[in-house]
Amino acid sequence: MGRILTAYYRAFGQLSDAKTRSVVWTSIALSLGIFVALYVALYLTLKLTTFITIGPLEMFFDFIAQAGVMVLTWFLFPAVVTSVGSLMLDKVVDAVEARHYPDRSPAPGVTFAEGIGPALKFLGVTVGLNVLCLPLLLTPLFPFVYYALNGYLLSREYFEMVTLRRLTLYDAQAMRIRWRVPLFMAGVGFAFMLTVPILNLLAPIIATAATVHLFEAWRSKDNVAEKPLRSNKTLRAAKSDVIVQPDLSGDDTSPTKT
Repeated sequence: MGRILTAYYRAFGQLSDAKTRSVVWTSIALSLGIFVALYVALYLTLKLTTFITIGPLEMFFDFIAQAGVMVLTWFLFPAVVTSVGSLMLDKVVDAVEARHYPDRSPAPGVTFAEGIGPALKFLGVTVGLNVLCLPLLLTPLFPFVYYALNGYLLSREYFEMVTLRRLTLYDAQAMRIRWRVPLFMAGVGFAFMLTVPILNLLAPIIATAATVHLFEAWRSKDNVAEKPLRSNKTLRAAKSDVIVQPDLSGDDTSPTKT
């Protein structure tokens, strides 16, 4: 628990870092934009759908629907902002490493094409599971189910976003399984922050920075090797793995893989 609190403390301190400030404002603008877009999309969906045609009842239903849209938007916001934000939070990871781990070598990273698939999958799974647990909204179980579910999903998403920059998928998953309990506890904190007004605008940055600190502590303890650094030189060498050897018949030359 102490390591998690330390990670959070350092993550909040990261907000004062000059390299993080531009990402802070971008994250705030992105979060606000996502919240408004999500609300409008849900509102229009219900507005264009007629469930009751009796005048007074329809007005009452519209009022209830608008309140429901706000609640639904609030609870789906963590999943959407995390999925979209995961594509732009590399700068936060770089800033944390530059400030706290300056001796680290450049990360091999993950390409946009490699990151978009898991992000869309995470969005679909998270939204779907949160919608399924909405019937529990009026029961005492809802807060526990909501934070437990999103704590697991968010911790997994942030951890993979950070670890896959430096580890293979196999090593990243193995590390996540080894540290699943403290990671889940940290994820519940991520989920809670994303439901607190004002704080939820900064939550993606704090969650990312905290995950970097947890990853560095656990990676050092597990002594996990990093995946090879991809470079232009390596890619050129892979592409030139075809040489031309002379045909012994003397007719022509043909490419042969080595």
